[in-house]
Amino acid sequence: MIEVVRAQADEIAACAELYERVLRETFIWIAPDQHRAADFLEAAREEEVYLARDGRRLLGVAGFYRPDNFLHSLYVDARERGVGKALLDHVTAIADGPLSLKCQVPNLRARAFYEREGFRVVEVGEDPGSAVGWFRMKQWVEDGLSAVSAQG
Repeated sequence: MIEVVRAQADEIAACAELYERVLRETFIWIAPDQHRAADFLEAAREEEVYLARDGRRLLGVAGFYRPDNFLHSLYVDARERGVGKALLDHVTAIADGPLSLKCQVPNLRARAFYEREGFRVVEVGEDPGSAVGWFRMKQWVEDGLSAVSAQG
């Protein structure tokens, strides 16, 4: 059974290792040496980190920056088991409003997942010094208005 909990200090390193491993396996459009656990550890200083596990087995991680309701990261080691949805549902439930996130343009699988879960593209961009574009996505509220419109 999948359990989602806030990561404890002694679990963050394992979360960072999973992050790096999943990036190296799936983000093939970026050189492998650009994926570093240290990046996750740095972000974790300002974010809430949640982990999904089955017993003692770590299945996935999510980094949540609460001040902006921003899902900074969601990485799963066990696909097609509902791990990503469990993490996303948990973060959605604890957020103060609709979530936003950035999804790299080549990450078609992630974009399709987020769209199935009610997110819509609201902005397209590219970070300075990066050749990889991104989509900013926001959750839509039930009445069909975008989260941006619904919030003000």
